Amino acid sequence: MKTDTIAAIATGLTDSGIGIIRISGEDSFQVIQKIFRKKNGSGVKLDQSHTVQYGFIYDGEQKLDEVLVLVMKGPHSYTGEDTVEIDCHGGVLMMRRILETVIHSGARTADPGEFTKRAFLNGRIDLSQAEAVIDVINAKNEYALKSSVAQLSGSISGKIKNLREGILYEIAYIESALDDPEHISLDGYGDTLKKKITVMIEKVQNMLDSSDYGRIVSEGIRTVIVGKPNVGKSSLMNVLLGEERAIVTEIAGTTRDTLEEQVRFGEISLNVIDTAGIRDTEDAVEKIGVSRAKNALNDADLILYVVDASSPLDEDDRKIMDMICGRRAVVLLNKSDLEIKTDIDALKKEEKLAGKKIIQISAKEETGFEEFKNTVREMFYNREIDFNDEVMITNLRHKEALSDSLKSLQMVMNSIENGLPEDFYSIDLMDAYTSLGSIIGEAVEDDVVNEIFRRFCTGK
Repeated sequence: MKTDTIAAIATGLTDSGIGIIRISGEDSFQVIQKIFRKKNGSGVKLDQSHTVQYGFIYDGEQKLDEVLVLVMKGPHSYTGEDTVEIDCHGGVLMMRRILETVIHSGARTADPGEFTKRAFLNGRIDLSQAEAVIDVINAKNEYALKSSVAQLSGSISGKIKNLREGILYEIAYIESALDDPEHISLDGYGDTLKKKITVMIEKVQNMLDSSDYGRIVSEGIRTVIVGKPNVGKSSLMNVLLGEERAIVTEIAGTTRDTLEEQVRFGEISLNVIDTAGIRDTEDAVEKIGVSRAKNALNDADLILYVVDASSPLDEDDRKIMDMICGRRAVVLLNKSDLEIKTDIDALKKEEKLAGKKIIQISAKEETGFEEFKNTVREMFYNREIDFNDEVMITNLRHKEALSDSLKSLQMVMNSIENGLPEDFYSIDLMDAYTSLGSIIGEAVEDDVVNEIFRRFCTGK
């Protein structure tokens, strides 16, 4: 493990009130002593940790900036190493100038995510908590933020460690019994283990069951707007975004391709795709757009079927109803500010729309949207989530590891039911133990670790 001294700008590279340069490693204190002076000319006091000291940064005899310096002695720091943070004025030029001075004084530029990687390698956090750091930074809504903070606090780690402890105990018991059969009996052990494995499988399955919901919380609801041409899909998109993002005209077929944007509804977010109007057409370019619209439907969590309430339904509407039958969808009767010519009663009785909420809206007048927002919340967030207790899997790597561990535990169950020797149990228990360990960073390959931290920004 590298123990050299690293440094980076820890705030965004944009002009702001305050900028932070972070230094971590065995020579952090020597570096700051070279470049920091107080008003009386003395350097940094290092007799106490977690102190804030006022003074100036110098490059040789040139005074660069008036700063506050935070001194944190390892292991009681973010990285677990001696750490210094310089709070300076937040101009980009100033931050870069101070960083250059730090580098010239004995540090090197940190790699992306290297501060958090050192926190992981030094045992300050496990790998799932390290991944939660980047999730906190990238959170797109309130639920995603709360979930990431809970994971950072160890919500997943605790559950995984508890499972691994139980598995390890059984492995140790089997191995001890096989080595010393005279003193440790395995008579009836299969029935005892079966009960324990049943509980373990249930716990792992519960975490896996949360993964689809966790993806929606983390990434947002994949939402596709569909409908015939000129029913107001692009106008709906613009209202949701609060800006003129999609081109709107009276000409049917204006939208030729998909347009994707993210929309926030308070604590939740939608990844909305505006699609070309679905209809039979001879236009080659429009055909491609219609094909892409149909493809987008396949991956959607939510379909917004927009109907022109000022026109009667036709055969193109019937085809769209066929496409969304059995899918999670909301029917939006747009242009409800005009004379309504759509047979709403017949629409409500339509079998292909069974169970789907039908809401009258006007994209022009921006009416009906509060009911629409409440409907979406009820469809996807119909329960209160206790992020302090509930484990929600939002990470694909975690999901794959849990799936592998579940298969291994099910193999143990099969071995018990088929009356196989106990050493068969031990093999699959160890596989489950290893798969779960990869979530928190035990028994994980270096290239996986490197790939995870490569997604971080440089200052974190």
